[in-house]
Amino acid sequence: MKVKIRPDQVVLYVVLILLAAIMVYPFLWSVTASLKTNRQIFSGNPLELIPRPATFDNYRRAFELMPFGRFLLNSAMLAILVPAASILLGSMAAYAFARMDFRGRDFIFLLLLGVMMMPGHVTLIPRFALVRKLGWINKYTALIIPAIFGGQLVFNIFLMRQHFLSIPKELEEAAFIDGCSRWGVWWKVVMPNSRPAIATLAIIGFKSEWNSFLWPNIVINDYMKMPIQVGLACLQSNMRTGWDVLMAGTTVAIIPLIVIFLCFQRFFISGVMTSGMGGR
Repeated sequence: MKVKIRPDQVVLYVVLILLAAIMVYPFLWSVTASLKTNRQIFSGNPLELIPRPATFDNYRRAFELMPFGRFLLNSAMLAILVPAASILLGSMAAYAFARMDFRGRDFIFLLLLGVMMMPGHVTLIPRFALVRKLGWINKYTALIIPAIFGGQLVFNIFLMRQHFLSIPKELEEAAFIDGCSRWGVWWKVVMPNSRPAIATLAIIGFKSEWNSFLWPNIVINDYMKMPIQVGLACLQSNMRTGWDVLMAGTTVAIIPLIVIFLCFQRFFISGVMTSGMGGR
């Protein structure tokens, strides 16, 4: 049987392809620019993506000018440790809001939602004053502790609560009948059934910490403790007009995010749909 393609479908696909090309082109340009010399970037055709000839010397120069290996290690540590701790703590609080009945539960949850709506810049100065008072300036603790208990934690509580509400109570009741404690139900029943939501939060948290710039730029001035985004800013200030090397550093910073998302996109989509973020 022949499938008839309506004209509106053709128009829709054409528009989607154009939008996809517009979104992908800047990324492809930055990757290919990292394989060109500075002269090739500015003298060649900006629409030509294939470098002729290609050179990997920009990557070598980027790692020689700045400790990019250390930058990547610092960002990887933050992007793994902070979301893991934030998801663990957030899931505990979310389970209490979803399944436990205590006085002021709904009011406290509304307060948390209000905190989630508050821009992070509002608390920037108080956080810096607190960190300086504790003597954490230029230390890893200034990057880790505020990030764990920051706005991402509130978002984790909200999303995990929405997901926990979608889990049938019968599963928990069966575990209670078998003699499982409240902690056991949370850890052995609820959390294994929340893998899509956990993967979603892990991807969002990884992206947030990997791209963090403002707060690390304020509290860290030691090259060996800087994350990748602050390191890129330092590279830019040192290179001035060396866009070839800067594009190489940018490509190094982008690739891990793309790999993580491609590996976990299936869990990300299912987590969004089952947690209330999909507009249901």
